[in-house]
Amino acid sequence: QVQLVESGGGSVQPGGTLRLSCVASGFMSIESFGDFAMAWVRQAPREGLEWVSAINTRGDKTDYADSVKGRFTISRNNAKNTLYLEMSNLKPEDTARYFCVQYSGSIYYTGVPTDFNSWGQGTQVTVTG
Repeated sequence: QVQLVESGGGSVQPGGTLRLSCVASGFMSIESFGDFAMAWVRQAPREGLEWVSAINTRGDKTDYADSVKGRFTISRNNAKNTLYLEMSNLKPEDTARYFCVQYSGSIYYTGVPTDFNSWGQGTQVTVTG
């Protein structure tokens, strides 16, 4: 069972920057981190899940929700089994718990993943002040 561990959350003022990381482990010998598309999803207090961004296996194709486009950047380092989300110009409405998600295959799609292998525990981002 693949495990995903997010880190990098915290409390920042509006306009601030944070970089989230998600480290994957527990792959079977016949597969690797680079075999799977990845996504970031968030959940604000008392709200449902919101898809934020997704990236293909090679890291050369990405997509973003309109709410974060131009401010967030998703990337990955397959050699380090790590997914990133660089967040800049943060707004109070970005306050949420952020989760990384591994799709079940190499294809990603926009919207909250329904076909996935693993889902992390999340890291909290709070934008206030």
